[in-house]
Amino acid sequence: MRNNTSIIYNLILLVGDGLAVVFGLSIAYILRVSVSHQALTAHVYAINYLKFLFLLLPFWLIIFALLGLYQERYYQNRFFEFGRIVIGSFIGILFAVSYSYMLNVAIFPARLVVVYGFLLATIAVLIFRNVLREIQKDLFKKGVGVNKVLIIGNSKITASLIEGLSTTEVTGYEIIGLVGCSNNPLKKAHFKTYDDFEVAIKDLSNNQPHTIIQTELYSSSEKNDQILSYAQNNHIAYRFTPGNSELFVGNIKADLFHSIPIISVHQTALVGWGRVAKRLTDLVLGCLFLVISSPVFIVVIVIEKITEPKGKVFYTPKRLTIFGNFFKIYKFRTLKTKYTDMSPEEGFNKMGQPELIKTYRENGDFIPNDPRISKLGRFLRKYSIDELPQIINVIKGDISLVGPRALDAFELEKYDKKNQILAVKSGLTGLAQISGRRSISFKERRKLDIYYVQNWSFWGDLIIIAKTFWVVLFHKGAD
Repeated sequence: MRNNTSIIYNLILLVGDGLAVVFGLSIAYILRVSVSHQALTAHVYAINYLKFLFLLLPFWLIIFALLGLYQERYYQNRFFEFGRIVIGSFIGILFAVSYSYMLNVAIFPARLVVVYGFLLATIAVLIFRNVLREIQKDLFKKGVGVNKVLIIGNSKITASLIEGLSTTEVTGYEIIGLVGCSNNPLKKAHFKTYDDFEVAIKDLSNNQPHTIIQTELYSSSEKNDQILSYAQNNHIAYRFTPGNSELFVGNIKADLFHSIPIISVHQTALVGWGRVAKRLTDLVLGCLFLVISSPVFIVVIVIEKITEPKGKVFYTPKRLTIFGNFFKIYKFRTLKTKYTDMSPEEGFNKMGQPELIKTYRENGDFIPNDPRISKLGRFLRKYSIDELPQIINVIKGDISLVGPRALDAFELEKYDKKNQILAVKSGLTGLAQISGRRSISFKERRKLDIYYVQNWSFWGDLIIIAKTFWVVLFHKGAD
C-alpha cells in the first residue's frame, strides 16, 4: 500500500516555493518603485515585471530541484535546507540578470530591486517552508500523512531504529509491528510484536504498512525472498539496513564486476576532485581567516608577553594527522609557564595533586578550574581563541579546516579504529567540536570522527564551519 504523502508534500513545496519567490520579488519591486523616490534606471511596468517573473520562475524552481531541495534528506534538515535555499536564490537572481543582459531587455527597474529581490525571495521561501513544516507536524499528531512501518529483525540496529522513529509527530513514521525481536527499548510498547512474518501480515491485513524495514538477513533465503516479494506485490516500500552498521557507509558505488552486480564501499568519500576542492577551500578560507584574526593574534601575543615575559607565546606539541603522520600543531599557550611542555601526569605531580590525574582522564582530559591553566588561558579556552594559530597549520597543509580532531598518539593508540580516523587530514574543527566536546565521551567523539570520514561532503564542511562560529559565539558545547 503506497503512501503518497511525500509526493503531495513535494508538490506543495514546489508550488509554495514558486509563490514565495514571486511574492518576495514583487515586494522588492514595490519597495523600490512605489516607496522610494529615487530615480529609476529603467521604466518597467508592473504587469511586464510580473510577466518576466512567471517566465523565469520555472528556471528558478529547476535550480532548487537540482540542489536537492525537493528530496526528503534535505528538506528535513533545516541547516542543509537553509544553505541550499540561499545558493539557489542567488543563482536564480543571477540567471534573471544574465537573461536581461543577453536579450538586452530591462527586467528590473533599478539595481536595488535585484538585491532586495534576492533577500526577500530567500526570506519568503524560508518562512513558507518553516510554516509548512509546523503544519505537517500538527497533521502528524492527528495521524494524517503518517508512514506506517513494520520492522523485521533482531540486531543492535533494531533498537536504535525503534528509538529513532518513536516520536511520530517529528519523524512522520509510526511503528505498527515488530517481527522477530522481543527486546523493545521503549518502556511502553505502542505496537505489536510477532515471532513470524506470516503471522504479522495476517494480523495487520486491515492496517497494512507503507514501509517494511529489515534489519538482518535470515539464514533461509526463501524467508528473505518472501518478505521482499510481499513488499513488491503490495507496493510497499522496502528498506534493508545491515546489522553491521559500519558496512554500508561512506562512499558507496553500485557497479557491474564481470557482469555481476557488486557494491563497493570505500574507506572515505574524500577522494579525487573532492580532495582538490577541500584543499583549495582550506587555502582560500585559511588565508581569509588569518587576515581577519590578525588583530587578535597581536593582542594575545602582547598580553602573553606582559603577564609572563619568560613564557612561550605558542604551544607546539606533536599531533597525528592523515596516515599517522606527525606534525607540530600551533596553539596559544594556556598553561602556566612552569607546567608547559609537561604531560598532565607530570604537571599534577609537580603541583602535589596527583589525585587529580584520575579525575582528569576519566572526564575526557578535562577538569573544571584546572589549576595548571593561567587566567589568560581560561579566557582563551572559553572562546576557543587558543585554537586560532592552527590556521597556520591549515595553510601549510598539515591539517584541514574541517576534519577529525588532531590527537596525541597515546590517545589514539587505545582506539581500535584509529586507522579509519587517520584516512583523512585532522581538522581545526569537526563534528565532535560542534556536538559538545565535553558533554560526550571520548568514544562517542571518535564515532563522530569516523562518521565524518565515511560521509564527507563539501556542503557538510561548509555547514560545520558555519556551526563552529555559532558554537564559539554562544558557547554551545565549547570547553
